[in-house]
Amino acid sequence: MNKIKTIICATVAALSLTACNDYLDIMPENSLPTENMWKSKSDVESALYAGYYNLRQSITTHLIPLGELRAGCTKRRSANNLDKLEIKPTDGTFTDWKAFYKIVSDANGVIANAAKAKGNDATYTEQEMNSHLCEAYWLRALSYFYIVRNWRDAPLLLEPYETDEAEYYVPQSSEAEIIAQIKKDLATAISLGAAKESFDTTWETKGRATIWAIYALMADVCLWNQEFDEAIKYADLILESKSAYAPRFITTASHSGWFKIFNPGNSEESIFELQYSASKQQGTGFQTNDLPQLFYTNETTTYMLSENLTREMNRDANDIYTRFLGDQDMYGRTKFGGYWAAENSNVGYVWKYIGGTTVSEPRTTNYYDPNFIIYRVSEMKLIKAEALVMRQMGANMADNEEAIRLVNDIRERTNLLDVTLTASSDFSSLLEMVMDEKIKEFIAEGKSWYDLLRVGRYTDPTGGINFITEFFIPYVINYNGTASENKVKATLLDKNAWYLPVNETEMTRNPKLKQNPYYE
Repeated sequence: MNKIKTIICATVAALSLTACNDYLDIMPENSLPTENMWKSKSDVESALYAGYYNLRQSITTHLIPLGELRAGCTKRRSANNLDKLEIKPTDGTFTDWKAFYKIVSDANGVIANAAKAKGNDATYTEQEMNSHLCEAYWLRALSYFYIVRNWRDAPLLLEPYETDEAEYYVPQSSEAEIIAQIKKDLATAISLGAAKESFDTTWETKGRATIWAIYALMADVCLWNQEFDEAIKYADLILESKSAYAPRFITTASHSGWFKIFNPGNSEESIFELQYSASKQQGTGFQTNDLPQLFYTNETTTYMLSENLTREMNRDANDIYTRFLGDQDMYGRTKFGGYWAAENSNVGYVWKYIGGTTVSEPRTTNYYDPNFIIYRVSEMKLIKAEALVMRQMGANMADNEEAIRLVNDIRERTNLLDVTLTASSDFSSLLEMVMDEKIKEFIAEGKSWYDLLRVGRYTDPTGGINFITEFFIPYVINYNGTASENKVKATLLDKNAWYLPVNETEMTRNPKLKQNPYYE
């Protein structure tokens, strides 16, 4: 019962947040009595803002480490058990799924009670309520997508804990059941016809769930679920949109063109990013974060690039330097874009959270406020490229040609030469082309582990290709320099080891949970 009361208190706290026009401004105030909940539109907005706030709070505890460290492209200077592939149920923060269930709780409250608030507030319109529901369905779907990719099987909670009669001990649902619910939530959000193409301000358009964010998440989920035609369909709803409000791929082939995705952020390419602002107050401080410090280029930085990824990025940067006669503004996503390394050094750092407004100049401490991007248009291009290659395993020349074009779009805007592959190139080379581009484009954006794991989950109906031994494991061995080659092989040959254990505390609290067999 204590857990139920904790969740109820969290919901009450969410509704006590100031219902302002900027979820960055929310700060907990005195709790409201439960009978005063869901009285107005502002109560619904406060719960939504709490969901975004809780998602933002998970960046450094979950989104980055869970999305990066096992792959090893981005590593910790001082390795932990994620880097080592030695995860245990007793490991703390990163095996604890509460961060995601907080967001689920916020979304469940809105989904269950928005209509009640509308009945109590004559100024709250049907369109406004449905728009809020779209955001809540998206938040719940995104949270469960993180959960299913990390734990596979997990409790599927679709109602808020508001009474003592609520079922507390909930067993895990299967991956298939959770994926089906994610898709149902997103389909419901689309069917309501109320998801916004844009909000009144730029930060809201990029920092709240628009119709473009719904399409992006659906494309990602469909690719994970090996529904390639559907993944292409939803990616195209963004890529081929004629709407004046649709996000647009930045084509400017320069450092200044590429880097504005991260500084100042909220670029035309952005679909959804978690917002910070050094000019906005939060309590006694400002809306800043520690991303620049976590990735900073000094002896105390927490995160670095793996040596092999640093070498690969150095080769790209050196090629650009040679062809453009040392013009630094031609680097794009390479040096002083996605990464930085001293000349001829294999010690590489992530630059996208550090960089200032000019090439090679870092942010000042007054502007430690980089946003964290969840989706941008370049990912939709590469999701589509992967789906095109996969849907007929490289046998369709038109699909291959289009996939190559999409990859070259990404390369050309950072002044890299086009790939040398053709539509008749072998399947393995085509898939590697997409995988390599994803790794380099999305350094430290919480993507690399999920991208490699997804490919490891693919199957060849002819039995000719083993995606685990030919793609997944070799990529992890190449980049994860912390775990030994033998350790990587021994661990990742067991599919249960691809997913996290249920935290020991959760196992103690809920007798209906079953531990992942790998960790028993």
